[in-house]
Amino acid sequence: MHWTEYLVPLGQGAWVTVQLTFWSTILGGILAFAAGIGKLSAFFVFRWLSVAYIEVFRGTSLLVQLFWLYFAMPILGETVGLDLRFSPVLVGILALGLNIGAYGAEVVRGAIQAVARTQYEAARALNFTPRQVLFRIALPQAIPEMMPPFDNLAIQNLKDTALVSLITLGDLAFRAEQLRNFTQDSTVIYTLVLFMYFGMALVLTAFMRGLARMTGRWRPSGR
Repeated sequence: MHWTEYLVPLGQGAWVTVQLTFWSTILGGILAFAAGIGKLSAFFVFRWLSVAYIEVFRGTSLLVQLFWLYFAMPILGETVGLDLRFSPVLVGILALGLNIGAYGAEVVRGAIQAVARTQYEAARALNFTPRQVLFRIALPQAIPEMMPPFDNLAIQNLKDTALVSLITLGDLAFRAEQLRNFTQDSTVIYTLVLFMYFGMALVLTAFMRGLARMTGRWRPSGR
């Protein structure tokens, strides 16, 4: 086979990888803010749940999490009379989103705590509610500081999508392995895959940097 014939199946796999990256990054971002803010909550239950989520998903392998959601959770569901079988796409999004969300939660927590204490003191002096302090004082200053670490997490998430090939999801890595088994042309196939991942990473980096520039406008003057 000529190398150009590899582009169609690899392109189909790359499209699956793009969708996985997009949706799992969105889910991870939502979970990161929820758990990061929850870890700072004055309510014990919210704080405990956030800490438990962060520690479990940071302290265990993404591969094991993926296998547990795909293979173990359905069996567990059968024992309690629930149907917990999900498609490989949904399992991939869940596993990736839960994992990146746990790491992102610590980024959110750290950025919020890095806001100058005088800002919080001024807000209390103005009789702001905790909600107003969070959304009007803390987050507008913290979000720009979160963007560089979030950029790294998004790139890592893109690369981690290759693991979903192990649950038979037809992403880029899965398509590449199928082609390699059929043609034994490992060098050409994996060189193409290398450049395709690199291209997707460049696009994702450009997007995240654009987002960082937009959020940077929220910085208070003088910072």
